[in-house]
Amino acid sequence: MAKAIHVLNGPNLNLLGTREPEKYGHATLANVERLCRARAGRHGLEIVFKQSNHEGEIIDCIHAARHAGALAIVINPAGYTHTSIAILDALVASALPVFEVHITNIHARESFRHHSYVSMAARGIVCGFGSEGYGLAIDGLAALLGAAAD
Repeated sequence: MAKAIHVLNGPNLNLLGTREPEKYGHATLANVERLCRARAGRHGLEIVFKQSNHEGEIIDCIHAARHAGALAIVINPAGYTHTSIAILDALVASALPVFEVHITNIHARESFRHHSYVSMAARGIVCGFGSEGYGLAIDGLAALLGAAAD
């Protein structure tokens, strides 16, 4: 799939819309996927959209993005943000531009959420804009890709 951005979602994001809506909003993961596809479409890009509650499966998705020649990875690692050196290593090994997204502002939450291993591999980070953060990451990525093509 040419001109594709891989959007990867970590654990518990399958519960969006019903899990703590006061923090995460009422948008479901299906709503987020539609938002990503629409936003990418504006830029002539395609989306490969995945969610897993399993660390190894997320790593496999990162490897698949590299193998498929993805343009970039947009990732909401959710709880793995703060714990997974293995996901960090896979992102670094992918050699792809990485954009980290969080629905909430992780820096305004519990102190353990302030550290992100994934940020060490990220070209950009969007947090605190709700599900719109995915769209902002895609817009930013498209702008950077356009600038690189000039």
